Amino acid sequence: MADTRPTETPLPGVLIIRGEVPQHQLAAIYEPVIGFTVQGSKTISIGDVVIHANAPSYYVIPTDVPATGLVYQGRKGLPYLSLGLRINQRSLLNLLRDLPVDHHRENAAPGFSACAATPEFVEAWLRMLRLMETPNDIPALAPVYEREILYRVLAGPQGWRLRQACLGDGRTPGIHRAIQWIRNNFTKPIDVKPIARKWGMAVTTFHRQFKNITGLSPIRFQKQLRLLEARRLLAFEGLSAANAAYQVGYESPSQFNREYARFFGAPPARDTARLRQIEFARH
Repeated sequence: MADTRPTETPLPGVLIIRGEVPQHQLAAIYEPVIGFTVQGSKTISIGDVVIHANAPSYYVIPTDVPATGLVYQGRKGLPYLSLGLRINQRSLLNLLRDLPVDHHRENAAPGFSACAATPEFVEAWLRMLRLMETPNDIPALAPVYEREILYRVLAGPQGWRLRQACLGDGRTPGIHRAIQWIRNNFTKPIDVKPIARKWGMAVTTFHRQFKNITGLSPIRFQKQLRLLEARRLLAFEGLSAANAAYQVGYESPSQFNREYARFFGAPPARDTARLRQIEFARH
């Protein structure tokens, strides 16, 4: 089996994933990224929303968000292949300063979704990838092609979603900081009221903006962070289910077991045994 974890490339911010991925093996905190499914297909579940990315298509995740994923091989047994471009805020801000405020917003697609890759988008990626054949050109030209990829996304139906990755837009700075605060404090009990107040929003506004960006309510966001960390503790640190549950903030192991099985598709013992088997097979 090919290694299906994201592989770094010599190109700044560019990742490659290739191979078959077992169910829920992609459960992780997705970082801000433009994902491009080149071959095969992929589904990403974020809260109640499922992104169906059939090649060739792309999607935008504008902030850190817990999600699960499934991938499928391409036609005639060709391996799954996808690319990712980490969203560099500085590059995005510099580009946005050169564009009209309402640039292509009339084409907006609602919510998290995938868009068909246009020829222009694909060509920009091809120019980027060809730089691996001429490494000396990377420092000079990679930023140019990164800017072009960002521009093609901004010009498309997910352009508004990409703008959400920018900390300078409306209430977005407060939401991004709240996301980071919850990430750093997910094991503690969370009261949404003081968090909303801290960043100058009414509770209802905070809930709406938070879900608009992450696809999850603040409490559900926290819960999924807990489950992802518990999975790591179970599979790779050797903790028992009860100890992992308590360590990530659960007070009831039975509730933890129910929510774990619902999120990962199997009870803790079976799921983590499968993860260890997959990891062993890789080595």
